[in-house]
Amino acid sequence: MTMLKIAVPNKGQLADPARAMLTEAGYLRNGGLRDLFISDPDNDVEFYFLRPKDIAIYVGEGTLDLGITGRDMLLDSGSDAEEMLALGFAPSSFRFAAPLGSAKSPADLAGLRIATSYPGLLDSWLTEHGISVRVVRLDGAVENAVALGVADAIADVVATGATIKRAGLELIGEPLLVSEALLIQRRDAQVNPAVETFIRRLNGVMVARSFVLVDYDIRLESLENACAITPGIESPTISSLHDPNWRAVRAMVPSADVHRIMDELYDLGARGILVTDIHACRL
Repeated sequence: MTMLKIAVPNKGQLADPARAMLTEAGYLRNGGLRDLFISDPDNDVEFYFLRPKDIAIYVGEGTLDLGITGRDMLLDSGSDAEEMLALGFAPSSFRFAAPLGSAKSPADLAGLRIATSYPGLLDSWLTEHGISVRVVRLDGAVENAVALGVADAIADVVATGATIKRAGLELIGEPLLVSEALLIQRRDAQVNPAVETFIRRLNGVMVARSFVLVDYDIRLESLENACAITPGIESPTISSLHDPNWRAVRAMVPSADVHRIMDELYDLGARGILVTDIHACRL
């Protein structure tokens, strides 16, 4: 069987969460933090650790089968790769920023110098919206471009905006793009069962992170109302107890709602309410 070749970010905000997700999915068990390449023969996968901005190029050329990168980097690359699965970590947005009070909307930036390290992404947006600027292409952080006199404003990927504020800038208008980590593949890639297995594992990790198991005891007369609070995926598991007036219930619930659900169950009369993390899951 031909081994899958998968690109993984080697630095930046994508790197650690990507490694963590792959480890939870059963990969990278013998990998070190400084490895450039890891072979995982048990799973028929080879992992290559690359600069996040280069990953879409390798995947688009067909050199590697899959890659993990950001939506912003995928679109900026102009490569022949496409989004396969949103991975739910490293959220960010591509935004304009300018000195305080200098602009109210992107239209106010027309004719100015805009510094960015995402020229492909910026050029596409400017063309679509009919705004003409001089794009100053920089490699890396651009927050100081205005203070150093090489630009009048910037277009950059922002997570919290704190660095923008420290540079004396403010965000202008709505995001040009909302980004997050993605699994990508070449557009014309053939159907591959190994790819489907890999995606299924990553989906399992995301489900496991999104849900927890809740167990509780409830009186028989309140069982239907309790099941309405914890309907589970298909339906909750109901077990008899030694006391015929009580039932034990187990169900998967969204982890973000678990404390509200516990409060509602307790108010309904449930007791012995336990919550357990899920480490892996298939739905």
